[in-house]
Amino acid sequence: MTGLLILGGTGEAVALARAAAPAFAVTMSLAGVTRAPVLPPGEIRRGGFGGAGGLAAYLRAHDVGAVIDATHPFAVEMSRNAITACTQTTVPLLRLTRPAWTRQAGDDWVDVPDAERAAASIAVERVFLTTGLRDLDAFAARGDVWFLVRSIEPPARVPLAHYTLIQARGPFDEAAETALMRHHRIEALVAKNSGGGATYAKIAAARALGLPVIMIARPVLPEAKTVNDIEAALDWARSL
Repeated sequence: MTGLLILGGTGEAVALARAAAPAFAVTMSLAGVTRAPVLPPGEIRRGGFGGAGGLAAYLRAHDVGAVIDATHPFAVEMSRNAITACTQTTVPLLRLTRPAWTRQAGDDWVDVPDAERAAASIAVERVFLTTGLRDLDAFAARGDVWFLVRSIEPPARVPLAHYTLIQARGPFDEAAETALMRHHRIEALVAKNSGGGATYAKIAAARALGLPVIMIARPVLPEAKTVNDIEAALDWARSL
């Protein structure tokens, strides 16, 4: 049975692992950032590999037949390491990534390349900040802004002068997101263009409320064969 390593961290990775389990010896690799992630059946590996070299050594040692990179669209380092390691070991690699969100009628987006530019673009006093805990430092200098911060995990520290923290895991629905923004008198939303349906409700809610969205663009990754849905990923793995 072919060994299939799925680099996880997304709902798509979990769904792929479940679908692939009958035909492949699946191992799901997780970075370990989320303490209580949703897990598929099968073997789970937690923690980093030690860079591209460590991943290459793992692929050789465990006789991995194929790798599917189903990490978050903003997990730049892991995706780059996967390309390098698979090139070094000649292990086939596929990237499974959800399509990015696109503007709809009524959207008021400010497109920015990174969190630092997003912080500089804030022109209101009350902001719903949904970029994840790793990017909070980029907003620390904005002492003139109150932030509503949402995260799955409790942060070790929050470097913001004025904020309220809520812990929640998607999927979210538009009615609840709209009510949340109204309750906290939100004037703008800051989001990463993660794509997918689990967190899109905040984008729809901002549209309905007429709020601007400061949208952080996806990072540019090295070229790799890419598909956007689980069935296409399975077809690729079966064809090897």
